[in-house]
Amino acid sequence: MNEILQALILGIVQGLTELLPISSSAHLNLLPWIFNWEMPPSFDVALHFGTLLAIVIFFFKDWLKLIEGGYKQVVKKEKSFEGKMFWYLVIATIPGGAIGFLLDHFIGDSLGKMPLVIAIALIVMGIILYIVDKKCPSNTDYKKMNFKQTFLIGCSQALAFIPGVSRSGVTMTTGRLMGVDRESTAKYTFLLSTPIVLGATLYKFKDFVLEIPFFVGVLASFIVGIIVIKFLLEYLKKGSFKIFAIYRIIFGLFIIGLYMFR
Repeated sequence: MNEILQALILGIVQGLTELLPISSSAHLNLLPWIFNWEMPPSFDVALHFGTLLAIVIFFFKDWLKLIEGGYKQVVKKEKSFEGKMFWYLVIATIPGGAIGFLLDHFIGDSLGKMPLVIAIALIVMGIILYIVDKKCPSNTDYKKMNFKQTFLIGCSQALAFIPGVSRSGVTMTTGRLMGVDRESTAKYTFLLSTPIVLGATLYKFKDFVLEIPFFVGVLASFIVGIIVIKFLLEYLKKGSFKIFAIYRIIFGLFIIGLYMFR
């Protein structure tokens, strides 16, 4: 029963933190450290599978159009926005995904055991997100994003190997730096994360322990993920990333204080 409750809590936390720019890796590494929980190997990837399902279902029609557009652009030579964006996503995924995978494989696991590193990453990225979001104008929406913008946003994913940086945090920050408006940056970030998380899920699938806690965690992250996507896209039509930046800084300072106290 205790394992099921932990899985439920971690699933809810994953659904909230993976899709908001506040770092799921930080929370999934720090919560077991704070409460002395034993998290099963690859359980964090299993929880990511729940948010992957949320993204795929929420953007299902978008993905159908993107795939169809990408196919027609290559096979039938029919140009469209969807075809262009599909190949932008493919190209943007390759460098960020490959570099991020290698760095995470060789370094990420070690950094995940360093609360101070995670706390500093939370604070530094929070400050950068706040400054960039406040200073950079919104000149481009989703349908006007160009290759340079999409490619650089994709490459920035490589920094997500540092727990506390946050894949959505760094890609949304880069998007804002490129002049993309907040809602469009969030939508592109969600679409961009799909192939990366899918690849990680398939790679680690053999390590999943298919028991009740697994399904509870995945279901919780899926349900919360759907709610968070809808909330964030609506919120960013008028709101800013300020509240998330402040949260990152406060949480980072809390972790530093707790580490020093212990």
